Amino acid sequence: MKTRYNLSKNIYIVTLLFMTLLVSSCKKEWLDAKPNLALVVPSTVKDYQAILDNNTGTTLFNNNQPALSEVGAGDLYLLYPTWQALDNTQERNAYLWNPDIYAGETAYDWNDTYNRILNENIVLDGIAKVPSDQTSIAGWNNVKGTALFYRAYDFWSLAQEFAKAYDPNTASSDLGIPIRTNPDITVKSVRATVQQTYDLIVNDLLLAKTLLPDAALFPTRPGKAAVYGMLSRAYMSMSSYDKAFLYADSCLQLSSQLLNYNSLSTTSSKPIARFNKEVIYHHTLEYYSAFTNASPNLIVDSVLYNSYSANDLRKRIFFKDVSGFKTRKASYGGASIPFGGIATDEIYLIRAECYARKNDMASAMKDLNTLLFTRWLTGTFVPYTAANSTEALLQILAERRKELVYRGLRWSDLKRLNKDTQTAVTLTRTLNSKSYSLAPNSNLYVFPIPPAEVQLSGLPQNPR
Repeated sequence: MKTRYNLSKNIYIVTLLFMTLLVSSCKKEWLDAKPNLALVVPSTVKDYQAILDNNTGTTLFNNNQPALSEVGAGDLYLLYPTWQALDNTQERNAYLWNPDIYAGETAYDWNDTYNRILNENIVLDGIAKVPSDQTSIAGWNNVKGTALFYRAYDFWSLAQEFAKAYDPNTASSDLGIPIRTNPDITVKSVRATVQQTYDLIVNDLLLAKTLLPDAALFPTRPGKAAVYGMLSRAYMSMSSYDKAFLYADSCLQLSSQLLNYNSLSTTSSKPIARFNKEVIYHHTLEYYSAFTNASPNLIVDSVLYNSYSANDLRKRIFFKDVSGFKTRKASYGGASIPFGGIATDEIYLIRAECYARKNDMASAMKDLNTLLFTRWLTGTFVPYTAANSTEALLQILAERRKELVYRGLRWSDLKRLNKDTQTAVTLTRTLNSKSYSLAPNSNLYVFPIPPAEVQLSGLPQNPR
């Protein structure tokens, strides 16, 4: 079991984060000596970049994006014995949309993400004290821009689970999440509004945009393309479609490559390579036992699976048969852990949806068909058409669900789309002969603040 901690406690210090770099560079005898604290305090641009590049452990960068909501998002189902055998009670409760999620367990999504935010704030505070000159300004900018991007990414992920869907009429009064921008853990946590939450996310990203290069050296680092992609994702969750379009278009100007699925092996257990050309920014989800694809634990929702046409290669690239059931294959992460990063397929779908909402059907269908052409068996794809913008929108939303399955986006989509009766969905499932349902706009779409946080910080709890 992974070790997690509470936001209100001092659980991460720079010396721990920096240890990997030190161990790799020190002589053998240093390992046998008592460490000198002065040796492990970062003081240069290179030091802080090393902290941000640390991708090991359970709560560091590029992994463990909040994903408990994916268990309850309706794209998978579990057999009763499998549900009983899940590693964590909170998975079982999230699957059934129970009011009490944690049942005394550590809140992994909350704790892991706020642990990262603490470290992002440590970097931002530290790099501000490091002087830069013409020889180091690019590296200095990259450190600050990366830390801002990471923080925005983490705040957005938390907001999808722990705050209401953005509504411009109520965002200034709806409770958002605690906004931690100071590495001082003695500062009391308070909940911002939803408006303040999204304002900080957007402002962090806009500042990061001015600091980062167009393309990052590695897919685990963000560049401008990743910032534009994250801005388009954030504005989509706000239903601010004009701005989502603007940044999706900017992203695709920098990174528009698509994989041709005809070049992939439909029989491979990992048909899509890690860091493939569609990946703009690599990040993986928190790995819950419900996502296991061997037993199988996860069984694909039958309505979803049957929505793929026979010549749609995603049906064989994304899914496989195990013990007579359909389950998921490895994702864009190139491993069994689901991918939650930013890729060009998502951005095409964002721009297509925004075109449809702008009543530009020709451009909407062009973007959708550009994507689908690469997903179908060569020679079998007939371009989609739409008689009106509503028909175009519904086709794009259907393909969005099919393309971005198990990518940590469905819960956010449900929350924003449930605001419109035309696209609202009631989720239902049956377990052990008992039926469960989740109504559109239910309070159960907002996860409870972990009770330990409420007790320690006095944070107001989300109604369930």
